[in-house]
Amino acid sequence: MFSLQNKKAVVTGGGSGIGKAISVLFAQQGAEVHIIELTEESAKAAVDEIKANGNKVFSHACNVANQQEVLTTFEKIGKINILVNNAGIAHVGKADTTPEADFDRIINVNVKGVYNCLYAAIPQLRISGGGIIVNMASIAALVGLPDRFVYSTAKGAVMAMTLSVARDYMEENIRCNSISPARVHTPFVDGFIAKNYPGNEKEMFERLSKSQPIGRMAHPEEIAALALYLCSEEASFITGCDYPIDGGFVKLNN
Repeated sequence: MFSLQNKKAVVTGGGSGIGKAISVLFAQQGAEVHIIELTEESAKAAVDEIKANGNKVFSHACNVANQQEVLTTFEKIGKINILVNNAGIAHVGKADTTPEADFDRIINVNVKGVYNCLYAAIPQLRISGGGIIVNMASIAALVGLPDRFVYSTAKGAVMAMTLSVARDYMEENIRCNSISPARVHTPFVDGFIAKNYPGNEKEMFERLSKSQPIGRMAHPEEIAALALYLCSEEASFITGCDYPIDGGFVKLNN
């Protein structure tokens, strides 16, 4: 089950965190994985791990916010079977504390970046006779999180794009779904805590962990497992759906 043999998968932001876990798992399941990162160095750890396991991987330096770079990269990769739109950046701020430059930066990466990859990938999926797209949304699109104004805005757009793409390309055998994680323990979280709560890292980690009803953060590998299912033949009847993977946050955090 859940084999990706003879599949070619593109994972944006596939060099660290959730993206790395997806890249490693997809390669283990037989896919030829193409990691898109801002720099080749950002993809190195994932590439080295995948190659060490004897699996196929390639990395591409590309700014997903730049459409021409994205088009050039996807043309180089050629026909594909899977796109995971995972690249994204975070932001802390309310509507009246988010500078315009920050708003534009988040929208450029988290919304336009997803659009650019859809724009470039769909013709390559079409050449393959169809395929699967998974967009990384967030519970921030489903509930009101404090101090996440533009991040929530962007992830709401990703969820809407997922529905639109699922509807528009169903007849071309292209499925599109999204995943909405709650807090996931990644190097980004550790860096965020160290930067904003120096000296109180352990206490803040515990507090953030227990903000999930289940009592801990997710592991990147758990998100990767859901992505694998959605990109496998076992999920062939699923399109236009969002999957919260949140330790009960959305429904149970009353």
